[in-house]
Amino acid sequence: MPGAEPTLSLLRTRVELTDLRRINSRKLQPLFDEEERCWLQQLRWDYSPSLDLIRNFIDSHSLLGYVAWQNGEPAGYGFYVLEDHKGLIGGLYVSARFPQAEVARLLLREILASLRHTPHIERVEAQLMPSGTDLDNVLAGENFRLYHRQFMLLTLGQQAEDGVKPVSGMNLETWNDRWMAPAGQLIRLAYENHIDGEINDQYRSEAGANRFLRNIVFLRGCGEFLSQASFVLSSPQSDVPIGMVLTSAVAPGVAHTTQICVLPGYQGQGLGRRMLETSVAALERMGYTGLSLTVTSVNHRAVGLYERMGFRTIRRFSAGVWKG
Repeated sequence: MPGAEPTLSLLRTRVELTDLRRINSRKLQPLFDEEERCWLQQLRWDYSPSLDLIRNFIDSHSLLGYVAWQNGEPAGYGFYVLEDHKGLIGGLYVSARFPQAEVARLLLREILASLRHTPHIERVEAQLMPSGTDLDNVLAGENFRLYHRQFMLLTLGQQAEDGVKPVSGMNLETWNDRWMAPAGQLIRLAYENHIDGEINDQYRSEAGANRFLRNIVFLRGCGEFLSQASFVLSSPQSDVPIGMVLTSAVAPGVAHTTQICVLPGYQGQGLGRRMLETSVAALERMGYTGLSLTVTSVNHRAVGLYERMGFRTIRRFSAGVWKG
């Protein structure tokens, strides 16, 4: 539970926090409607399937988190999940009709206090976008290490007819579920010494990478998986993947690159660009008009590649990691 300082702040702003497991999702509908509009307007992302899942978990009284109320109205909410030794802050949204910064700070402090009192929690990860407010100062004040990231968008329909070239001496094939296990190994190797492995520790083990893949491919953790726009690069002499690009649909006509990686020994040879161009061409044939992705800002090589391909940054945000 929060200490004296948050309690006094609650009294000053007449904000009350309620355990998310004690309410019905219907009471949060105004927040959900505003959050859905925010995702669509800012990121061209249909967040309604995720909100449907959130509603189901709330109504089953199984979603951990808090709701902030001001003058009897829902001002914001935040939730988290537990995974082995870590907590994941899955979402935090505060309405623009309320003091966003203060309400977000109260919600985040309450969530973090709960996580710190949960046995065996050694790590907390948070990528809150959009949250309704800038939470960098809040996260930094709670001893999170921040990693700046960019949400980038490419307008499709501009791919040159001869823009996609075959990869000499390698096989580039559409995703098949037989690649699930080898792809987990590829992710672990690709991110072993990569900044994104610091942000998401699922990338640092095959078990974690396999959970990530199942969430993307089977569980719609990031939109509807598009196997026909996802590709695996391999050598004819080996069934071990060298690289891959995974793509999901996140709104009508809009897709998102959920993963793109290349084995360390093959990086710097233009393979990532070839795979992404192939995915772009497939999306254009399917009638898609936009493709988004996220990238860590200090990964200058990747940022430069995406910019040369025509991606533009439409939002900057931070990923936060707290280690106990």
